Amino acid sequence: MEKQNAVRLALEVTWWVITAVVVWAVLTPINNAMYLWPFRTWNIIFIVSVVTFVRLIFFLKYTFLAKWQIVKIILLLLMFPATFMYINGISDFMTYIEEKTWDPLTGHLSSIEKLSTEQYIWHEMLFFGVGSVLSAPAFAVRMMLSIWRTRNRGTV
Repeated sequence: MEKQNAVRLALEVTWWVITAVVVWAVLTPINNAMYLWPFRTWNIIFIVSVVTFVRLIFFLKYTFLAKWQIVKIILLLLMFPATFMYINGISDFMTYIEEKTWDPLTGHLSSIEKLSTEQYIWHEMLFFGVGSVLSAPAFAVRMMLSIWRTRNRGTV
């Protein structure tokens, strides 16, 4: 059992390192191009959420969370407000761009660099934002399924 916990811990640490590398890789072009990025926090939340939820949906049985029923119930319940929080984050981003345009953010760039940076940010924010909105309810369903399986079948 001790070896199994060590392997689970190693996997968990590995996944968090992978998540950090993904966050760094996605945000580096934005950080290099912009003086100010007011949606950095939302961007990080979206990326971490998508990577973590998708990982837990598919690899739940290899995590510490697999047998922790109370924690799974808490996470299940937290996914409802989290989904609306993610929708609000996407809405804030889109409202900002529609009302203030891109000029305060990318006005200092050349026209070619400006267009490519704006397209990258737009696609990246929507990809991870919508991914968060979709993966949170899917994660809640996975938690519910896992709770049922653990209680009734003894599996994850």
